[in-house]
Amino acid sequence: MAQLSLQPVLLAGEGWADYGLLDSGDGRKLERYGPYRFIRPEPQAMWTPRLAKWDADGEFVPGSDEDGGGRWQFNRQVPRDGWPLAWNEVRFTAQCTPFRHLGFFPDMAPVWRWMGERLAGSEQPSTLNLFGYTGVGTLALSAFGPVTHVDASKKSVAQARDNAALSGMEDRPIRWLIDDAAKFAAREVRRERRYDGIILDPPKFGRGPNGEIWRLEDGLPGLIADCRRLLDEQSRFLFLTVYAVRMSSLALAGLLDEVLAGLPGSIEHGDLCVHEDGERARALPTAIFARWSNPG
Repeated sequence: MAQLSLQPVLLAGEGWADYGLLDSGDGRKLERYGPYRFIRPEPQAMWTPRLAKWDADGEFVPGSDEDGGGRWQFNRQVPRDGWPLAWNEVRFTAQCTPFRHLGFFPDMAPVWRWMGERLAGSEQPSTLNLFGYTGVGTLALSAFGPVTHVDASKKSVAQARDNAALSGMEDRPIRWLIDDAAKFAAREVRRERRYDGIILDPPKFGRGPNGEIWRLEDGLPGLIADCRRLLDEQSRFLFLTVYAVRMSSLALAGLLDEVLAGLPGSIEHGDLCVHEDGERARALPTAIFARWSNPG
């Protein structure tokens, strides 16, 4: 039976050649994406910036409502169609999107490494990426075996396939599916499929390709229950991340503890964060997570 650890874990990301958190504070953050610098809102940066002045190519100015909105303001020319970046062997396109992010989530880098460590030594492990977005995590997983990538957004899946081509990985065994994640998982259960690992990054609210409504608090327990049916005693991991919700990581861990009962291994929970570059670097929290792992 999986053992639940109540002590929170801090999963910290560091900058790399194509990304860095340069500074944060006063509810904002300054980041480096290749040759460009951007300022974005960050409510959890409650402290004072280290730098006296921020020089950025663009800034996302949020709207007045709590649920989002806003627009980019540019100080210098930035390629509107994006520019190439890399993480290890994976290449992808960064782009200033209307949703304030830039086409990938850099705080997921330690998660991609962690999944690779769980799969190392396995023979062609099969993994599932639900809410896979633009596919950076999928491409990282594809180094170990077949991956099923599911996202409701046709545009995101197209971008993921473009990123695969940019990385020279278009021939890797990846299924690219435009589908509602919860409905797909339920169908996989009926097909009696199994996976060695599952990663899911569900939004707070979303819509499927046919107008299906997703609300995290309502849909997550059933989705995790279906994910459990896709795992067995030989599976290696399940990794769940949640952004921008008023919820504790311990709540996520409690859900996994209940639903994954009967599997071996361990369940942990905590925060994702990114360390600032340079001296006096601080850890900026970005999301909460819960994970199950089985050493095999």
